[in-house]
Amino acid sequence: MKLVTFSHLHRTAPDRIEGQDTHVGVYLPMEGAPGRILNLEAAHEWLNKRRGGSSPYAPPMTMIGLLDGGPEAMERVRGLAEAACADEEAMWECTQPADDVQLLAPVPFPRTIRDFYAFEQHVKAARALRGLEMIPEWYDHPVFYYSNPGAVYGPYDDVDYPRATNEVDYELEIACVIGKPGRDIAAEDAGEYIAGYTIMNDWSARDTWRNFESKLSMGPAKSKDFATTLGPWLVTPDELEDRREGTGAAARYNLNMAARVNGKELSRGNANSLTHTFAAMIEWASTDVWLRPGDVIGSGTVGTGCILELRPENTGGWLKPGDVVEMEIERLGLVRNRLVGGREG
Repeated sequence: MKLVTFSHLHRTAPDRIEGQDTHVGVYLPMEGAPGRILNLEAAHEWLNKRRGGSSPYAPPMTMIGLLDGGPEAMERVRGLAEAACADEEAMWECTQPADDVQLLAPVPFPRTIRDFYAFEQHVKAARALRGLEMIPEWYDHPVFYYSNPGAVYGPYDDVDYPRATNEVDYELEIACVIGKPGRDIAAEDAGEYIAGYTIMNDWSARDTWRNFESKLSMGPAKSKDFATTLGPWLVTPDELEDRREGTGAAARYNLNMAARVNGKELSRGNANSLTHTFAAMIEWASTDVWLRPGDVIGSGTVGTGCILELRPENTGGWLKPGDVVEMEIERLGLVRNRLVGGREG
């Protein structure tokens, strides 16, 4: 399934209020036509009317609510979607064109965001720019930092250009979302805790990190604090099974990844080039602590996946107000954000 959070009201990202005209749905691709959004609340009402009774199960109003229900709630949603899609009347009563709604981030308010540093190609290139060799410790286990769950933007939102930087960058990543609680999760079992995958843009202020945080041995902090894009939907693992390579702790997905700025492709990579797998990330993240449904685990930047690595002199410079950044990952869709406001220089 491709799970979505959507609204009928158009609002800018800082005005998001979960629960006020936000709904959980399923994106339905339509052959030869634009996709449609199945509203789970409407489908539930239709099914009750069809059966002449009232189901004790009510669909969740938020994605966190769905994830809190664990695999059992996910299966109920799957059954509801299958029942609605098999009925022509339900398809028109309970769905609407995707263009008629505003897609929000699949998880608009994650409980936490842990962003890892898991692609060796990117790590080597970033360290080389500072004249540094790879360190053996990086290979011991994946490392992460915490990002800001309150600064999540949807797949097509405008993103405010931050005031405390002159060097805004994008970072092309894939992320997973935790679907059931767990602590001290073994890498071999980690796949059972993944609800789905989505695209992630880890927006970055490079000079804030270089000129301030790194000198104080802190961060990333304010250099990553202002925006993270997630979307357009949360794709459940079963939809990617034919692209899986390896099993258990070694599982990766063969999914092409690309980023474009103002229509020009700058970055291209593949999710199967992960050095540390999502299973390894989950094992380390859950060591001594609980992971909860709605926690986001970011992969870190794929090789070539940012201006820092490619160098601004080769890409037309750092991002500026008005630039449109698109990211596309096979099977996971496309996100498109425009930088607005702020100042240049």
